[in-house]
Amino acid sequence: MGKEMVRLTIFGEEKEYEKGTQYFELVEEYQKQYQDDIVLVLVNNRLRELHKRIKKSGEVRFVTTADKAGQKTYRRSVTLLMQKALYNLLGKETSKVRVLHCISQAYYCELEHYGKPDQQLLDQLKEEMLRLAEEKIPILKNSIGTDDAVELFGEVGMREKECLFRYRRSSKVNIYSLDHYKDYFYGYMAAHTGYLKYFDLQLYQDGFVLMFPDKNTRVVAEFKPSVKYFDAIRRSREWGRTMGVDTIGTLNNAIASGRMQEIIMVQEALMEQRIGQMAQMIASSGDRKFVMIAGPSSSGKTTFSHRLSIQLSALGLRPHPFGLDDYYLDRSKTPRDADGNFDFECLEALDVELFNRDMTALLNGEEIECPTFNFLTGRREYKGKKMKLGEGDILVIEGIHGLNGKLSYSLPEESKFKIFISALTQIDIDEHNYLPTTDGRLIRRIVRDARTRGTSARETIAMWNSVRRGEENYIFPHQDSADIMFNSGLIYELSVLKAYAEPLLFNISKEAPEYMEAKRLLKFLDYFLPVPSEKIASNSIIREFIGGSCFHV
Repeated sequence: MGKEMVRLTIFGEEKEYEKGTQYFELVEEYQKQYQDDIVLVLVNNRLRELHKRIKKSGEVRFVTTADKAGQKTYRRSVTLLMQKALYNLLGKETSKVRVLHCISQAYYCELEHYGKPDQQLLDQLKEEMLRLAEEKIPILKNSIGTDDAVELFGEVGMREKECLFRYRRSSKVNIYSLDHYKDYFYGYMAAHTGYLKYFDLQLYQDGFVLMFPDKNTRVVAEFKPSVKYFDAIRRSREWGRTMGVDTIGTLNNAIASGRMQEIIMVQEALMEQRIGQMAQMIASSGDRKFVMIAGPSSSGKTTFSHRLSIQLSALGLRPHPFGLDDYYLDRSKTPRDADGNFDFECLEALDVELFNRDMTALLNGEEIECPTFNFLTGRREYKGKKMKLGEGDILVIEGIHGLNGKLSYSLPEESKFKIFISALTQIDIDEHNYLPTTDGRLIRRIVRDARTRGTSARETIAMWNSVRRGEENYIFPHQDSADIMFNSGLIYELSVLKAYAEPLLFNISKEAPEYMEAKRLLKFLDYFLPVPSEKIASNSIIREFIGGSCFHV
């Protein structure tokens, strides 16, 4: 009986392989055509790990560590390597590590029962990780029953995972093992430790950072922490721990036990208190005329600016919302990006000179006529809207370049109060899987775009990489120039967004290039129990995305 053959299309060429061949063998054949390591394959638009076997005909593409999915796979796998090395060095009881969040191109980690690490431990840890990498130990996947997973993680003391899987709807859970060390990870893994050669470790705050490559996949990126970002997310996490909600599992516990209305009310009250404190800081400074607000997409900037304005009004000031979009250059003068498309994200798309002339005139007590940008005609217009700043007047300026000193170069620094706003996640999936801030913002945007712009989830996902590039180029480099950083993330928001986002994501067809990302987000949302939105206040930031806001957003 002859061997059963399967036809695969690779780079447009059809080739035959024996059914049951591991994808490893294809990688050995094609790796030389890639500069970066192949860590996954995409088979008929579905990701597959390299130990999987060929079952049927179809199209195969290779995923390297330079691709988004490959980069995440690499970082996940190095995290498992780090856990295993710590286990080898410290033993079961003192090796427990928490991966708390991403900062710069690194994961911030803390040791639970060991205390604050020192350089000697980090040196030993790196040496052990490199030793394990040299041995090319297989990373094995095993599917077990959900009840068995709960029991397994209870026995090894991974309480957050135990709690997470109590609410798991699926009957099976994929467990990864590295030389008998077992754990669960949200996503795919590399085939063996031999891939995991590029990383570093550095002491930071009360723990350490596990550092990774960025665009150059074989060079570890320099660690450039944002102290204000770190402090903002640490404060939020401390509040979550105080409320007994610091992982998805404990959030689900709170939902199931009927505590969510209390948690929602407490967090909204805390947010309002912080906005009030910011307003007090601005009012007490006396000479601040320009409140500059910037932040990445779907941070809730519009709702925040309204709520801040209300607090400023309560202190006797007269705030005026002011949009930078009205200072766009006429479309014919707008710069273009490398692909020849209009680049509305860059600073050069704004009439910076006009903005500075107008703001300087206002600061000097003069009257100006405010421009209005007509997005249909692509031209700036003047409609007789005049403005003059009196003693109690203050401009609340919201825009992508609000913190860029080049935007407001002519204004004295003492006239500006700068606020950076972002939706920073306050909970983790479990001990070793942090919850990416960008995923939360993407889900916010999918829901809002569908409601306010008629944009499909597929279209929003398709342009997300471009949005993220704009943020990395024009927003995040200026975040530390802010006087204060405001976290607009709500601990309960993904449980609310779940009901709105899931139907939109399910509507993406399997043939679409965005299907893979939609599937990942659906799996992510499946971790959360739902929370109804009826009792959420109309001034909540989440209303900017799901609707029902008392503000014009």
